[in-house]
Amino acid sequence: MISNYFKIAFRNLLKYKGYSFINIFGLATGMSVAILIGLWIYDELSYDKYHQNYDRIAQVMQNQNYNGQIATHTSMPHQMAQEIRNTYGSDFKYVLQSSWTSSHILTYGEKKFSKSGNFFEPQVIDMLSLKMLKGTKAALKEPNSIILSESYAKSFFGDTDPMDKLMKLDNKTDVKVTGIYEDLPYNSSFRDMYYVMPWDLYLSTNPWIKTMDDPWSSNFTQAFAQIADNTDMATVSKKIVNVKLNKVSKEDRRYKPLLFLHPLSKWHLYPEFKDGRNIGGRIEFVWLFGIIGIFVLLLACINFMNLSTARSEKRAKEVGIRKSIGSVRSQLIVQFFSESLLVVAFAFALSLALVYFGLPFFNELADKKMTILWTNPIFWLIGIIFSILTGLIAGSYPALYLSSFQPVKVLKGTFRVGRFASIPRKVLVVLQFTVSVTLIIGTIIVFRQIQHAKNRPIGYNRDGLINIFMMTSDIHNHFEAVRNELISSGAILEMTESGSPTTAVWNTNGGFDWEGKDPGLAVDFPNNGVTHGYGKTVGWQFKQGRDFSKDFATDSAAFVINESAVKFLGFKNPIGKILKWNGKPYTIIGVIKDMVVESPYAPTRGSLFHISKDSESLMILKLNPDKSSREALAKIEEVFKKHNPAAPFEYKFVDEEYERKFGDEERIGKLATFFAILAIFISCLGLFGLASFVAEQRTKEIGVRKVLGASVLNLWQLLSKDFVVLVLISCFIAIPIAYFYLNSWLQRYEYRADISWWVFVASVAGALFITLLTVSFQAIRAATANPVKSLKTE
Repeated sequence: MISNYFKIAFRNLLKYKGYSFINIFGLATGMSVAILIGLWIYDELSYDKYHQNYDRIAQVMQNQNYNGQIATHTSMPHQMAQEIRNTYGSDFKYVLQSSWTSSHILTYGEKKFSKSGNFFEPQVIDMLSLKMLKGTKAALKEPNSIILSESYAKSFFGDTDPMDKLMKLDNKTDVKVTGIYEDLPYNSSFRDMYYVMPWDLYLSTNPWIKTMDDPWSSNFTQAFAQIADNTDMATVSKKIVNVKLNKVSKEDRRYKPLLFLHPLSKWHLYPEFKDGRNIGGRIEFVWLFGIIGIFVLLLACINFMNLSTARSEKRAKEVGIRKSIGSVRSQLIVQFFSESLLVVAFAFALSLALVYFGLPFFNELADKKMTILWTNPIFWLIGIIFSILTGLIAGSYPALYLSSFQPVKVLKGTFRVGRFASIPRKVLVVLQFTVSVTLIIGTIIVFRQIQHAKNRPIGYNRDGLINIFMMTSDIHNHFEAVRNELISSGAILEMTESGSPTTAVWNTNGGFDWEGKDPGLAVDFPNNGVTHGYGKTVGWQFKQGRDFSKDFATDSAAFVINESAVKFLGFKNPIGKILKWNGKPYTIIGVIKDMVVESPYAPTRGSLFHISKDSESLMILKLNPDKSSREALAKIEEVFKKHNPAAPFEYKFVDEEYERKFGDEERIGKLATFFAILAIFISCLGLFGLASFVAEQRTKEIGVRKVLGASVLNLWQLLSKDFVVLVLISCFIAIPIAYFYLNSWLQRYEYRADISWWVFVASVAGALFITLLTVSFQAIRAATANPVKSLKTE
């Protein structure tokens, strides 16, 4: 019996090839979108699960009161882990200090590479469950040891055994390879950790740390912890809240530093904090794309329902004959569900092929490295259940509707579907285009917000700027020689040293005082140490005063500040005012326009610049626009290698670094565009099928009208107007829904675009154009048909 159902279903698919193609391809597209989104969500939810104890690992973070606001930081004093171990050791399995993940030069023989890694306390191998391919879990016990990731070790040693080989760190320190660990996956927060070195080595290579006057006043490292098995995260987090507050000086207590644990399981999806509270993050996009996936699949199911019910009259006689020879309704329901499940089975197979070939493109779009889980039984179980549910949903209405026909009326020819039989189809079309138009509006708003931020004045000229990160002091020691040679060669216009790039804040300071300051106000300013040519190099724009100059010896105790700093300090005439830093007076000599250094969506913080004589971590160069970039960079590499031959020459263009600030939003926008296009495609596929059916159904009517003098335009209007009305209704439903959700989304950005009226007009116009384009083919084809043939049609 069951095989007979599927045999009949297969014959029906072959009989109506056009409708079958629309059904199968439409469903396959919807299912492939759902599978891609499912894989994306799986990757997001499985982030950091590579680390076996990920639900018990956390980062120690702190809330501090700065400039009248609560700011959340991951940066810690260098002895934080030791203090927590001493005070609450029984609540933790590990508490480990770490450096930031930063780049260092590693050299072996003639090979030199610069990649990022960490200095960590030795138990990190256990805490992060690093899989040691060579060496043991005690590999970091030796003070000058290093463990490498498998791929990084291969770049140095090839197939040679790397164990116990000596390498040079930053051209200064010898380190011995004591272990190789498996590469960390792309969906790990530690994926950029290509090597690990002992924390004691960090302290010995930075001797200034041990000589600090007040080690609790400076935050420049990180602390990670794994809680004990008999505790829970919330309880332990409450216990450590005052650890730092109890150690800082009386003056620093004004910042009210309060510690808490941020679990590894929330780093990726819940990274954002506001006023000391976690406000979510990427989890919003997980929900958003999950809902989009459901709706896109629903659109494909609607196509199937619409075309099946639209063709009901074609199958009315079949139902009547089946019932008259003894078929009961339940058998007919099973028959129609069999057809639905067969369509879904073909669609599922096709969707897997579409996903297989489309996944590389999708990975690039989403910045992922996902694969289809061919060998995972859960994937197949979910796929089968998912297909059955899709088949039941898609086939439910046709099965229940078609099986309800009365055989007597059908066989007598008196059966009519009725005036209101098309209403469910119209409702489903409205639902389809409501989803599609909402996605169109959403995509436009996302890209408008990105463009709004990109058009924001940034306060400096990033064209031709490059950053070269310094891991040794060689270039600093020969700064003037390098600068003069490059300028005289015509490769650059100017060159400077800086403690931070123009696209990030690497250093902030407190301890400031000025006339009129509230004694209880705790402040913290981005404070960048630069050399004299900084302003000329980056092209900052002065509102008042002057730039740093070597002609003024007093500029060693001077500040150039931005507009936001002037507002915060409350100075009406800031030039010449004194700003004390840790008791030492500094004179404000210039005010510049705000430079967009951090998020382009957020207000600019008050920032300070001072002259630094120390070796800074960054060289910023302004390329000569009269020379090609390739020529200029070749010359820069030649000069840098002359003065620092042991370091690889690596640089970054500032404009590319600035563009990366839009990466998440652009990625979300591209994904939304991708899904919107597929949703519109699926909707149009269904619309095309319905238009084809309507044209076929009204063949005689069209013939009569043509004989009576109707023009092609009249007939086109007749066949198109019903669909246009449905799409207009969809637009009027979609507009308030889109406005409500997108306005809520924009509120998360302090620097945001307005939702202009033209966005909705353009979306409605676009939807109407697509609709008319889709329907017109069938409408014009029917309108231009020979009326003689049309009137002969049975």
